[in-house]
Amino acid sequence: MNTRLLTLLSAALSAHLLVSCQHADEGSETRPAGENVLDRAARREAKSGTVSFESHVKPVLEAKCVACHQREALPARLNLESRAAARRTGALGAFIVPGAPERSLFLTKLGEAHASVQAMPPVGETLTKDEVAILRRWIAQGADWPEGAAGMLKTRP
Repeated sequence: MNTRLLTLLSAALSAHLLVSCQHADEGSETRPAGENVLDRAARREAKSGTVSFESHVKPVLEAKCVACHQREALPARLNLESRAAARRTGALGAFIVPGAPERSLFLTKLGEAHASVQAMPPVGETLTKDEVAILRRWIAQGADWPEGAAGMLKTRP
């Protein structure tokens, strides 16, 4: 094949991939549209009252985040295995800033970001709008996260 044809094919493929990425919230083979981890009553409770780490946050993080965000899968990246690991500051700033969801990098890659920037999770079921809202509300309320066994996240098999 000549160089010009390869360049045109490469440009067409790149354009197709960019367009595909902009519709990530509709689901794809690698990022299917998510289903709520919490039942309707738990979602309603979290959206109107105090967000509980153990009842509302932990199930979402365990189901959709910690499989990748743990020290073995992504060394030196956001680690959600424990409170201490999650609250550390990375090269770009603090991942979770209690009381300040707008300054928490943890939220920038979820449902609030533009579709071409939004990447979490890059593979697997996406977080629902309700789940993102609950995580935002949890951080706004101070991101209460117990220490010890109650605050440790486990990866699902």
